[in-house]
Amino acid sequence: MTTTAPDDRATSVLDDLRAALAGEVVVDPGVLEGHRHDMASFCSAGHPLALVRPRTTDEVAAVLGVASAHGVPVVPQGARTGLAGAANAVDGCILLSMTRMDRIVEVDAAEQVAVVQPGVTNAELSRAVLAQGLFYPPDPSSWESSTIGGNVATNAGGLCCVKYGVTGDFVLGLEVVLAGGEVLRTGRRTAKGVAGYDLTRLLVGSEGTLGVVTEVTLALRPAPEASLTLAATFRSAGDALEAAASIMATGLRPSLLEFLDGTTVRAIQDYRDLGLPTGVGGLLLAQSDRGGLAAADLAVMADRCERHRATEVAVAENAEEAAMLLEARRLVNAAVERLGATLVDDVAVPRRALPALLAGIEKIAATTGVVVVCPGHVGDGNMHPTVVFDRNDPDAHAKAVEAFGAIMQLGLSLGGTITGEHGVGRLKRAWLARELGGTATRLHRHIKQAFDPDGILNPGAVLTP
Repeated sequence: MTTTAPDDRATSVLDDLRAALAGEVVVDPGVLEGHRHDMASFCSAGHPLALVRPRTTDEVAAVLGVASAHGVPVVPQGARTGLAGAANAVDGCILLSMTRMDRIVEVDAAEQVAVVQPGVTNAELSRAVLAQGLFYPPDPSSWESSTIGGNVATNAGGLCCVKYGVTGDFVLGLEVVLAGGEVLRTGRRTAKGVAGYDLTRLLVGSEGTLGVVTEVTLALRPAPEASLTLAATFRSAGDALEAAASIMATGLRPSLLEFLDGTTVRAIQDYRDLGLPTGVGGLLLAQSDRGGLAAADLAVMADRCERHRATEVAVAENAEEAAMLLEARRLVNAAVERLGATLVDDVAVPRRALPALLAGIEKIAATTGVVVVCPGHVGDGNMHPTVVFDRNDPDAHAKAVEAFGAIMQLGLSLGGTITGEHGVGRLKRAWLARELGGTATRLHRHIKQAFDPDGILNPGAVLTP
């Protein structure tokens, strides 16, 4: 990366940051280069002025105060596991890393509430509350490294959301620093409360464009009962999707219902030997966490799979086998990335439209000449069609972008959405207006103006400039 000497304005900004912070102000080019983008490395990313790592809400407020005074953009970052470019730098920005605000402030077992800072990882919180007999359900595939702040910013989902819901369903309140440095507290710890506009819901999923989350109050649940896990293989992906829809139509609510297409299964097995069958067209993973009722639940699910031409249905014999199956699902991104550069889509459609979505994706792949794999959270219709291509081939890149857009258009035409859980970021901002329509897009811009009148918070994310 080539760098130039900082101008007088940049020097003034850095001086003010150092004066305001006890925490780090990093300008080392190598460190900045490593923090320029999230997992969507193919999205545009600028060259930041500095990286700061605050430890307190007051320090975050100080950073935003400096940024507001100088009109410098600020891009909040968590663990940078996002897949839509929302944490990518813009030129001359301050990267605001929240990873050192990593304290679990409180777990109130009686009220079933946790208060955490944004840098706490999803897995860390889940294990801490489980030790007290409680459960935090949202569990994105990156749960070992993704942070609660990042989960809130994108309203992340995960493997269990088919039964329990997404991050926003568990956020009771937030502490947020606004663009000028003011601290806002939203929501409440009570089980009920409807006073005023629901600013908490508005801020969840806003991807750092309206404020910087510095504390999260989360609802917890009692720890689930013992679970049982089932794996079913199919000759075709279409059969597997029809089986999944049939399972959901029974009225059962599996705690997990995941789909892997044949190419993804083979990629995972090549990446790590988990004993997965590689000659299949599709694989379903299903789970019930209803304790003594789980075996009966799985019997119903197995019957539905067999009705839809499953070639094999097997129940994990112990916790180790079940954990292996879940590990396979969590390894999807790492395994598929070995096939080439990836553009990860995130469309969600009504479950009845899943076979049409898959058929349309296959047609798009054939028309554009690209490889598209398609794992996903089939229980709630949220699929992750992933375009695989050679990053160094301009023609392949162009075809990948064409296929990516065609898949989003297909999802919208089937009554779906361009993003079920990854967020809009910079990757999908040009598509947002197509989904929202003119009136909703205008209101989005008014809301952004009200929270961030100078437009310094994560500019270019979510809304087109």
